[in-house]
Amino acid sequence: MKSKRRMQLGFIYTLLIVLSIIWLFPIAWVILTSLRGEGTAYVNYFIPKTWTLENYINLFTNESFPFGKWFINTLIVALATCIISTFITVAMAYSLSRIKFKFRNGFLKLALVLNMFPGFMSMIAVYYILKALNLTQSLTALVLVYSSGAALGFYIAKGFFDTIPYSLDESAMIDGATRKDIFFKITLPLSKPIIVYTALIAFIGPWMDFIFAQVILGDATSKYTVAIGLFSMLQPDTINKWFMSFTAGSVLIAVPITLLFMFMQKYYVEGITGGSVK
Repeated sequence: MKSKRRMQLGFIYTLLIVLSIIWLFPIAWVILTSLRGEGTAYVNYFIPKTWTLENYINLFTNESFPFGKWFINTLIVALATCIISTFITVAMAYSLSRIKFKFRNGFLKLALVLNMFPGFMSMIAVYYILKALNLTQSLTALVLVYSSGAALGFYIAKGFFDTIPYSLDESAMIDGATRKDIFFKITLPLSKPIIVYTALIAFIGPWMDFIFAQVILGDATSKYTVAIGLFSMLQPDTINKWFMSFTAGSVLIAVPITLLFMFMQKYYVEGITGGSVK
């Protein structure tokens, strides 16, 4: 019986190791390519023959592809979107979870139907609205676009708020607490996991989006985000020269997201393990 158990565990561990290697291989390839000092976009070997940091230096010293400017643009858009979207989503989710009002169920069904349609279907309409407001080719337009759909992304947060017993609110009201006190002193401390999740999703969006950013920014190179900027390095006449710098940029754009996740991960544990006790 024990030997059978060991065989099962051995198979599971072997499978996990194989899956880990498959998952880590593309990441390792990108990092190694960003440190490669020779060759063009396509080579028939994995380990670089020469090592260099010149690909990273080129990102911040060349004039053709101002990666530093693109990085700052993306960071500004991501931070603004993260703050606005998190506030809107949490406010919507809390209101729909705790406040019973007329047409509430109808609104929930309507929001569910609207969520079934992908955002890019409204791309042309959004572009002409922004153009009428003279907001195209601006970072403000990107923040508005990324934040405007936050109100429909409340379902997951609402489900989390629904799990918090309403008896806590009633007990606090008996003790004289206002709705404001209940929200900031009871509900929010218990809701750190879902707030962190919402903030991470809102922050990652601008880093990954290409379609809306390309349509709205057009040919305004100085306003590009990293997704558009890095893609411009892969044109037929530039890919061989700039491919290694492209991979270096791919490594750098992963740094803020990784650091943010590592920093905020502790709030998942704190909210889950200590929230109900508080």
